[in-house]
Amino acid sequence: MHFSKIASVLAAAVLASAENTITFLNQDPKTRTLHFTGNPYMEAIKPVTVQGFENVTVGIPYGWVGNFFSVTEDKPVVPGMLGEVAFNAWAGITFFDVSAIVNPHDHDGVKRMYPASAEEPFSGCDLFPCNFAYYLPDDVQTRATHETDLICTLGDHEFSEWTTKAKRTTEVDAPVFARDFVQGKWTPKRN
Repeated sequence: MHFSKIASVLAAAVLASAENTITFLNQDPKTRTLHFTGNPYMEAIKPVTVQGFENVTVGIPYGWVGNFFSVTEDKPVVPGMLGEVAFNAWAGITFFDVSAIVNPHDHDGVKRMYPASAEEPFSGCDLFPCNFAYYLPDDVQTRATHETDLICTLGDHEFSEWTTKAKRTTEVDAPVFARDFVQGKWTPKRN
């Protein structure tokens, strides 16, 4: 009996350490709720509320692929700027991007995404439009990292202490990936 309790604790610790996370940094006084939509057969993730100037870390299941959008308090639940992720994908890589395809006029929700250990590579913008988000389905804007912990900023960065101190980049040297590559549909072009 004692052995089974130890095994359960160890198994829980292993699962917890394998979990992916997205930390949502709310950069202004508005309260926002994040809504998650997984690809077919993905585990559901419940909506999460982030108070103004707060941050919330959300555990994401291993191998989860899907997107999320932010809704400001007292606004209708309508998809806006999307954060798109594919955790633990091909070769264990995490792919991510910010997409304006569904609603390019949402300038109040999802802003930028990047690995937790560094602000590069990043996807998205502090001010839209910019060159670092998806606007058309064939744009090549997906970023990749070996990390399983991402940061996603929300709202107006002008209010935020952490973004005013952060280094801003105008060009990104990091590789980008076509949507077909990330979805496993990529085929090399033949001459």
